[in-house]
Amino acid sequence: MSIVAVNARNQFKGKIREIVEGPVVSEVDVQTSAGIVTATITTRSIKQLGLTVGSEVLALIKSSDVLIARLREASADSSS
Repeated sequence: MSIVAVNARNQFKGKIREIVEGPVVSEVDVQTSAGIVTATITTRSIKQLGLTVGSEVLALIKSSDVLIARLREASADSSS
């Protein structure tokens, strides 16, 4: 089965580059052409969808569910 239409306008095709599994929820990093998108989903969903590192996926972002986190500023000594 494939997706024919979706009402979400913010869509990013990419590949899973990392999965950090927890007992209930997990973080999934998806490498896209726009950068890395990190999703927090249930560990059960990861298993049901058969997601693994390298899986090609479509990250759908619902504007009412976007969260913003402040990043720590890199120190002058840091190379990143």
